[in-house]
Amino acid sequence: MISKAYSAGLFGIDGYLVTVECHSTRNLSCFEIVGLPDNAIKEAKERVKAAAINSKLPFPQKEIIVNLAPADKRKEGSSFDLAILVSILLNGEIFSKPEALDECCFIGELSLSGDVRRVNGVLCMASAAKNAGKKKLFVPLENVREASALRDIEVYGVRNVTQLVNHFNEVDKIAPVVGGLDDSEKSPAYPDFSDVMGQAAVRRATEIAAAGGHNMLLIGPPGTGKSMIAKRIPSILPEMTFDESIETTKIHSVSGILPEGVSLIRERPFRAPHHTMSAPALVGGGKIPVPGEVSLASNGVLFLDELPEFNRQVTESLRQPLEDGKITITRAAGRITYPCRFMLVAAMNPCKCGYFGHPTRPCTCKKEEIKKYVSKISGPLLDRVDIQIEVSSLNYDEISKKQEAESSFSIRQRVNSARKIMQARFENDTTEAGAKITCNAQMESKHLRKYCALSPECSALMERAFTALGLSARGHDRILRLARTIADLGGSKDIMPQHLAEAIGLRSLDKKYFN
Repeated sequence: MISKAYSAGLFGIDGYLVTVECHSTRNLSCFEIVGLPDNAIKEAKERVKAAAINSKLPFPQKEIIVNLAPADKRKEGSSFDLAILVSILLNGEIFSKPEALDECCFIGELSLSGDVRRVNGVLCMASAAKNAGKKKLFVPLENVREASALRDIEVYGVRNVTQLVNHFNEVDKIAPVVGGLDDSEKSPAYPDFSDVMGQAAVRRATEIAAAGGHNMLLIGPPGTGKSMIAKRIPSILPEMTFDESIETTKIHSVSGILPEGVSLIRERPFRAPHHTMSAPALVGGGKIPVPGEVSLASNGVLFLDELPEFNRQVTESLRQPLEDGKITITRAAGRITYPCRFMLVAAMNPCKCGYFGHPTRPCTCKKEEIKKYVSKISGPLLDRVDIQIEVSSLNYDEISKKQEAESSFSIRQRVNSARKIMQARFENDTTEAGAKITCNAQMESKHLRKYCALSPECSALMERAFTALGLSARGHDRILRLARTIADLGGSKDIMPQHLAEAIGLRSLDKKYFN
């Protein structure tokens, strides 16, 4: 006799439907799982059998063969346990209405006692089940809020196997969880920009970066507030769209770092890894590829403090993700692509001692040492940073000023207004890779020609800047993107000379420190 149940597997952050087939015959008692299972799935034989026995469910003493289809795709993890047991129980004819299970998908790990334990990547697998036409999804109770973020699919939280069997035999029905967002979920409390004294130019540059999703480099002596400002950027980032929230939640779910009880991530992520990290930890990798920091920061901010202290190989690995917005990891087992459309914010001192260019404190570094220190940041990487701003030391009057600076709430209102203008502009636009454009930093050449046309006066200004600063073609395009964002913040339909001049000024600092 052959029976079928349905589950879902993971490939990167994409899920796919898995058909769990069970065949049993009255031969010698044995239990085999086929379909390219990994060790965790092979060990499911013992978990499934013990869970059935301890739940007082009949486990057939027959030759049992379970196949995970498609059989040519490697399956990993313990999320198939529940579906394997359901397929075996279907074979034993203990369900009163077995046809009701055809529209269901089962995800979850089993304990020896029959309890259903949480697994990673439930949102990705739930999305695959929904796309495959399944109407009902049964997941561990701890994953139910995550799965309920999807619409148009009924989600049921299962505590144990006995509860699941009773549900289908209409003894004690499980109530479905209503999908959608829960307004009771609280957003994380970020530090406020009202704590930042002075630094008007840096605050303005940060607002522009947040509005347009532009990369940013802060250069200045120790104690000037570089890290302080960077850590407050999440408080002014624009609100996430539903698609961005789904993508971000999928990445965090696959990585196993989704906060408990959260159905959907609604605040943009902020990642600040230590400078001792390796390149695979940054971009992703491993024998079984997992997302790195660039993917965990997707749709948010990746903050690299003390940028020159990072290994050169690590920082150079950022070049391709910054340009493409995705990272492809190739291993013998296959090729996985993760999204990584993040906003890079980096901070650094101008030299090893930190006081090169300081108005009062002398620099103790030799000229060769300064050159060696700043040369750790390569030209190609620097060329991908839209905003390069100097964070100068504050005087006593600025520090002792009692008047509170502008709050993050006020700044975020302007950022949200500018981002809405961008989203309306790019409503029907996509990148060459097919990704939807959500902000000015993601524009490609064809979009620049369409949305960043310059007047004769602006063209003349751009030509002078291109020659004087020795800009590359990439640098030219990034200035146009910046100018477009500045115009959006000002509510201007066209890029005006003052917008372009401000964008050029935000791009020219590298000549002081890096030339």
